[in-house]
Amino acid sequence: MAVIHHTSLKPTKLELLTSWLPSRPWYQGGAGEPELAKAGGFRLDDPQGEVGIEFLVVTDTSGTNPAAYLVPLTYRGAPLDGAEHALVGTMEHGVLGRRWAYDGCHDPVLVAQLPALIEGRVQAQDQNSSDTPDREVTRSYLGGGPAPTDFAAVDDHEGTELSAPDGTALRLHRVLGPASVLPPEATGHVAGSWHMPDGTRARGLFAVLRTSPRA
Repeated sequence: MAVIHHTSLKPTKLELLTSWLPSRPWYQGGAGEPELAKAGGFRLDDPQGEVGIEFLVVTDTSGTNPAAYLVPLTYRGAPLDGAEHALVGTMEHGVLGRRWAYDGCHDPVLVAQLPALIEGRVQAQDQNSSDTPDREVTRSYLGGGPAPTDFAAVDDHEGTELSAPDGTALRLHRVLGPASVLPPEATGHVAGSWHMPDGTRARGLFAVLRTSPRA
């Protein structure tokens, strides 16, 4: 299990995201800076113990209507070769030193662990405590065998689509909203909860898997 260090980050995650989020095609804010707050999320463990994996939910109150975004991030102790386009920024960690933060949809460690979560082979971990499962994160899988892990990520105006060569697709809902019904073509999902700015608790789909009939 990954160890959570309660220490300083300079800049903070929210400070990094304030400049990065407006560059995303699925960002719904206006011309001004986002006004972000941490609203929820969970972690996954890297089997090798090298890469931090976090699915962070942030809310933005800069627009007319508050928005909630899912931001999968990975944290590394050295740059990830070939992933310069996915770099969110660098941070100085009070214990671990310099950390490179990446959009996790382009990091092979996160991309391999997300299908494992959907299939039930790994468990979501609490965002703020070491060695503590997150029981609010739910998942399902109806596929007949292991899902692929060789996904390529493409952002669009609704989220991020991870596509595998066999036709399997994994849709990450970057702009979150309450949803409890899976689309009929879904063969797996991840769902979770987050806090809205008005203090209410929302729950919805984080990711939906569609497995190719050929898989």
